[in-house]
Amino acid sequence: MIGTTLAAISDHIEALSSETGEYSLVCARYGDRPVPAAGLRFESRAAARAAARATEQYRDALRRYDPQVPYYDVIVRQEYAGDEGVDRGVCDRSADGDAGSGRSAGDAHDVLRFSATEAADWSLSDPAVGRDPGPNPDSSRDPEPNPAPSRDLVGFCHDAAAAVFEALSAGDHDAVESAVMDAYFAFAEERSDPDGLCLRLLEAMAFELRRGLEPTEQAAVLADAASRLPVAPDADPVAGAFERLAGAGVVGSYAADSGSDEPPAESVVVHVSDYALTPRDGRFPTLPVALELCRHGDRSPPRAVRVDAVEGGWRLGIDTASGDEPSGLTSAPIRE
Repeated sequence: MIGTTLAAISDHIEALSSETGEYSLVCARYGDRPVPAAGLRFESRAAARAAARATEQYRDALRRYDPQVPYYDVIVRQEYAGDEGVDRGVCDRSADGDAGSGRSAGDAHDVLRFSATEAADWSLSDPAVGRDPGPNPDSSRDPEPNPAPSRDLVGFCHDAAAAVFEALSAGDHDAVESAVMDAYFAFAEERSDPDGLCLRLLEAMAFELRRGLEPTEQAAVLADAASRLPVAPDADPVAGAFERLAGAGVVGSYAADSGSDEPPAESVVVHVSDYALTPRDGRFPTLPVALELCRHGDRSPPRAVRVDAVEGGWRLGIDTASGDEPSGLTSAPIRE
């Protein structure tokens, strides 16, 4: 299963890391820190190179279910203080160096040296992900296709999906994992272009987790998945979660009303517009919302998420208090 592969590679990369290391991994083109090595540091260049190769293998595994996973040129970056106090870095290619140069990654001439000031002046070309694909060749089926998701939204979807897949694998929920893939492929066949496949994957996860797992099992999977994502503690987890969702493009805008002047309250109402995922069969896919609430809180999901259709978007009622059996964590019925 894909989840098993992802979990094994992620564990290997984690084992290579060190809290005190001075090496990290970045994308040479975009500057992104690629999952699953984001936030990790490595003690030696050799360990970082091994982690870079494993990171590329991890992302190749993700492409088994979504060919739109962005390709990153993963490089090793060493950070140290320069003589003038300016942060500087030494980067080299993670694998076998420049294919056209005839040099190996270990060749000193294949090392790029630059300062933070120099890097700030670079101008990078626009990424392929999120670029307008042009006219839809099958406009009769999809006359008004949704715009291509941004690179931030694509990255959010892949990070969330990978974490949930790993949590499903760790929890021995193989049947649900297979059902997610089947539903994803069914969703993908409905589209005349591939731009939104990452969103279809999260939708498939949201609905199949509800069908295949009890509410308490859903909560456990979400908590495990959140623990596999970068830590984001926040005094107000609701505000932190929706700020992240808005920044990634999962929601267009949001406005919270806790009904109290002393947040965080145990019951919060959040109005959202332009939700990126598509409701189906009268249910609203709440998975990314609940996952972010886990990540920005104490790693435990909210007790309930309720959804009402309102003019201009949706009203989400979020109950953060512990107690009764959880509900609406992966998808919630839409109340008119």
